[in-house]
Amino acid sequence: MAEKQYEAVPPSANEPIVECVPNFSEGRNERIVREIVQAMKVFGVSLLDWSMDATHNRSVVTIAGSPEAVAESAIRGVGRAAQLIDLTKQAGVHPRMGAADVVPFVPVAHYTLGQCASLAHHAGLEIWRRFGVPVYFYEAAAMRPDRMRLEEVRRGQFEGIRDAVRRDSSRHPDVGLGELHTTAGAVAVGARQFLIAYNIFLESTDLHAARAIAKELRASSGGMVGVKAMGVLVEGRAQVSMNITDFRASPVAAVHAAVCRVANRMGIATAEGELIGLIPEAACAPVIARETLPEWLRQTSEFHPDEKVLERKLSRPLPWPEPVSAAHV
Repeated sequence: MAEKQYEAVPPSANEPIVECVPNFSEGRNERIVREIVQAMKVFGVSLLDWSMDATHNRSVVTIAGSPEAVAESAIRGVGRAAQLIDLTKQAGVHPRMGAADVVPFVPVAHYTLGQCASLAHHAGLEIWRRFGVPVYFYEAAAMRPDRMRLEEVRRGQFEGIRDAVRRDSSRHPDVGLGELHTTAGAVAVGARQFLIAYNIFLESTDLHAARAIAKELRASSGGMVGVKAMGVLVEGRAQVSMNITDFRASPVAAVHAAVCRVANRMGIATAEGELIGLIPEAACAPVIARETLPEWLRQTSEFHPDEKVLERKLSRPLPWPEPVSAAHV
């Protein structure tokens, strides 16, 4: 049977739309990242955003389109990442368990979270069947209650999980054998609602302060609902790196204010913020229409609504990268 071919097409008003935001454990070699993104070009899928972070050694790709096509795109990206990324030689400040680290499916329109969970299960089975990369399912796609939270699934990272699965069957992947891929590790495939990746720099080099602020904010420590946070150093600067998983319960403005409040209590000023990937219109629509933007947006570097708001990007996607020529290899 001939392989099904795909190209990007604009979504129709009543057709289901799914977003997928694969995270890959490479943020320093642009050639490798371009090859992964180019491999994800399939019919029915739009490329909305892709970015690299050298300090975290991580890249984030945002795609959207029809569910079947988006799943195929993500599967191909995982496969190319497994070919190109060797975790035994990879290091960065961001936790990771796989060359393709996480692959979340997000309902956008005319599609439910439960349907995204089924889509995640299909993608996970195909990833193992085609590439031999084991899969853990998380959040709404989790097969076990203790794997709902990504941080629990990824506990120990690649090296720790690689050793744990050999001695503890409870750590075995949901799909695959009782061991990780020798160089590509394992991938976490999930289904979730919108997530906002938001980081705030501090006017400080104090990693302990950044970690203390993160601990006070994150939900698991009794902080803000739906907020995951960690303190890191980025090129010598302290940063509070956050994932906001419920922007309605904890709006970005409130998260920004909380970081400023805790930092000020420590005698530390906050600097610029950054949004990684896209933000849903519901999280910022009321404020970007104002003549004067709120402080958190004024302090967010390179924020342009047409480039950062998911719904706007659907109508003006990015061109897919050209195939990497032999001259650039």
